[in-house]
Amino acid sequence: MKRGDVVIVALPGDLGKPRPAVIVQADVLNDNLRTIMLCPISSFSSNPSFFRVPVEPTPENGLRLPSEIMVEKLQAANRIRIAQVIGRLDDLTLRKLARSLTIALGLTEV
Repeated sequence: MKRGDVVIVALPGDLGKPRPAVIVQADVLNDNLRTIMLCPISSFSSNPSFFRVPVEPTPENGLRLPSEIMVEKLQAANRIRIAQVIGRLDDLTLRKLARSLTIALGLTEV
């Protein structure tokens, strides 16, 4: 599994059901840790936010519906909760995601 892969994962907490998510941690960590940092993806837009990154479904990313990456719900999940890799985000979406994460985590001034 690599940064930018779209996976199906059962996340704990209020998100409930297995859902798509994108791996956001650096590849160097992916083989050495039991947990993986993810941002969940939702096809339901209930909380508009400039942090969220829109994603259109493509054969490459494996999504079936227009969706949003929920950057504000960044979390770590045990890798045993990941059912499968269904696709990969394109480079432009990954750049938008990196920018949103940078802003959401306060890693630079806007």
